Amino acid sequence: MTDHGEIPEFSPQGPQLLYVAVADHIAARISAGELASGARLPAERDLAEEYGVAYLTVRRAARVLRERGLILTVHGKGTFVADPLPADEGHPQV
Repeated sequence: MTDHGEIPEFSPQGPQLLYVAVADHIAARISAGELASGARLPAERDLAEEYGVAYLTVRRAARVLRERGLILTVHGKGTFVADPLPADEGHPQV
């Protein structure tokens, strides 16, 4: 994910859990700018169809993304890409 312009193809392999693979791929799409800050994500059922996984897999992936601070869900409105924190956020001034 160091190249901000290229999104790797979604092809989960090996021992990685499927929901983590989905979360990592969506994170790469956010990092690359395909999903911009403030953009509304497709519905979880639509993402499940897009990725060819179960709905609950996408729900678990969304939980991981929320824990990473990459997305936020507003009840009744949807799920959105979170605003990025400033680079020095959380680090006290010296």
